[in-house]
Amino acid sequence: MRFGEVAHFSHPQHRLRLEQLDTPFRCDGCKEAGIGARYRCPVTACRAGADHDLHRQCALPLSPPPPPLRHPFYPSCAFHFLARAPGAPGTRYCNACGRDVAGFVYHCRACGFDLHPCCATLPHVLDAGSASGRVGVRLYLHPKAETACHRCGHRGRSWTYRSHCKSYSLHVACVMDLVVESWSGVGRGNKGGGGGSSVAGGGRSVYDGAVVPGSGGYRVPVIRGAAKSSHASREGGWSSYWGMRKGKVKRCCEIAGFAGQVVISAVLGDPTALIAGVIGSLIAR
Repeated sequence: MRFGEVAHFSHPQHRLRLEQLDTPFRCDGCKEAGIGARYRCPVTACRAGADHDLHRQCALPLSPPPPPLRHPFYPSCAFHFLARAPGAPGTRYCNACGRDVAGFVYHCRACGFDLHPCCATLPHVLDAGSASGRVGVRLYLHPKAETACHRCGHRGRSWTYRSHCKSYSLHVACVMDLVVESWSGVGRGNKGGGGGSSVAGGGRSVYDGAVVPGSGGYRVPVIRGAAKSSHASREGGWSSYWGMRKGKVKRCCEIAGFAGQVVISAVLGDPTALIAGVIGSLIAR
C-alpha cells in the first residue's frame, strides 16, 4: 500500500487516495459537506463509486475497530465508530451540531449520545487572524454558549466557538446550517471533486459561484449568510460583521470575519489556514 492510500470497506473496489482539493464535496461516509483534504477514489472510470470521497475523519476501519473515542465534554462516555447509528433512519442526531445522523457516526452505547466524525474531532482551540497579522483572536470550543451567537443572536444551541473575552461566539450548528443552505447542490449530479459545474439535475446551475484558483474552472457555490450578524450598531446599524467601520468597530468586524472563516473550515473537516482562505473567498458579501 502506498503512503497516503487506504483500503476502505465503503469502497472495496479500489484503494482511496488522500488528495488536497480546494473544492467542496459530500462525504460518502457521514453524508455531510466537506472541503479541502479528502480520501478519494482515483479511478476515473470507476462505475461502483465515481467521485467516492471520505473526510479524513471518516476513513476509519470497522475491522479491527478503532479504539473508542473519549471526549472531554462527555468524560463518562466511550464513543464507538459505526457505519450507521442504531435505530431507524432519521431518529438520531449529532449532539454537537444538532443535525441528523445519516451515515458514519461515533456512538456511545451507554448514554446514547452521537457525534458526527468531524464534530467529534473539532479542534478545541482555533487561531483566527489575517494574513498580515494585523488582527487575530483565539477561539475556544465550549459545549454550551454563554454569550449570544454572532449569527443567530441566541445562546443555548449546540457547541460553540467563543473568544476568551467573550466578545465573539459562533454556534457549530449555525455554521452547519449556512453551509447546508448554500451548498445544497453539492453531492447531487456532481460531487464537487472535479471540473465542471455542480448541478442538481437537468444540467442547470443551482447557485451563484466563484471559480477557485487551481480547480480547473470548477465553480464553487458561495456561502450565503455567513456575512450576516445578529448584532447591530446603535449608530444606524450594520448588517454585516464583515463590513468596514472605523476604529474598534472596524477591528471587531475584521476579527469576526477571520474567525468565521476558520470556524467554517474546521466544521468542514480541514481547519487549516489555506482552506480558511478559500472559505473567505467564497463568502457572499
